[in-house]
Amino acid sequence: MRRTILVTGGAGFIGSHTCKELSGRSYLPVTLDNFVYGHESSVRWGPLVRGDINDAALLDQVFAQYAPSAVIHFAAYAYVGESMVDPGKYYQNNVSGTIAVLEAMRRHNCRHFVFSSSCATYGLPESLPITESHPQRPISPYGRSKLIIEEILKDYDQAYGLKSFCLRYFNASGADLAGELGEDHTPETHVIPLAIYAAMGKTGTFKVFGTDYPTPDGSAVRDYVHVEDLADAHIRAVEFLQQDTTSQAVNLGSGCGVSVLDILREVQRVSGKDVKIIHEARRAGDPPMLIADPAKAGQLLQWQPARSDLQTIIASAWSWHNFRHTR
Repeated sequence: MRRTILVTGGAGFIGSHTCKELSGRSYLPVTLDNFVYGHESSVRWGPLVRGDINDAALLDQVFAQYAPSAVIHFAAYAYVGESMVDPGKYYQNNVSGTIAVLEAMRRHNCRHFVFSSSCATYGLPESLPITESHPQRPISPYGRSKLIIEEILKDYDQAYGLKSFCLRYFNASGADLAGELGEDHTPETHVIPLAIYAAMGKTGTFKVFGTDYPTPDGSAVRDYVHVEDLADAHIRAVEFLQQDTTSQAVNLGSGCGVSVLDILREVQRVSGKDVKIIHEARRAGDPPMLIADPAKAGQLLQWQPARSDLQTIIASAWSWHNFRHTR
């Protein structure tokens, strides 16, 4: 019998890739999504339940019908800028919604929870690369909502024995190497799709925010991790919880820094297109560099970011967006 995993937000970018990977490893992913940002066309590898994580009656129905052995929790709002102007939206959905899921798990004796956390919980880096022992001082309501949930999970472990695995992503990127899934946000704020849109002529220019950072080329440096590597880590986290008795938190990143201009150059190389650049001032709160130390994920999960080199990330993303654009 296939083991069932409830995937909240399973119609989103990382969630849908994880559902595909779950199915390929003989799990049955059950997607729960309200489609505020997800896409129904991305739900192809298991049952779909349309609804909101704050709906306790619906959660009870889902747990009673499917009896999942674990929950992978992606459902969250994730726009940092929006969280700054509307924090209530983020605390209501991200924090209250997560509590609703955890309470449903308690009612139905489901004790394994894999959480989509974020490097945004660290805030401005004091040292690089960032390890899990780095102070967590988020600078946005989005980052704080993720940290609050991590703290809540510690309490649920101590009080109820509910075990969790927090995965602190750095920059999710790329697309399904088989070409079936990719990154499709509205609005799109991520640098790789925006660079690809500029190369395709869907937008006239590409904006570079900050060219005077203390980095090799003056543009901001980030750690990009391929979405298929992220999907793999979620399943390894589920299997860890099924075999171990401890809650954990790890970074998920490549351990390598890539600049905004590195990305632009690689998009231009892959596409064969020149892109007009507009230089803008730095955005408030953007640190010069964010790079993960993913060693703990390697130790606990035997996880390696096997697809997270820049060439694979850009080639897979370009292929998927180009296919969609030319259909």
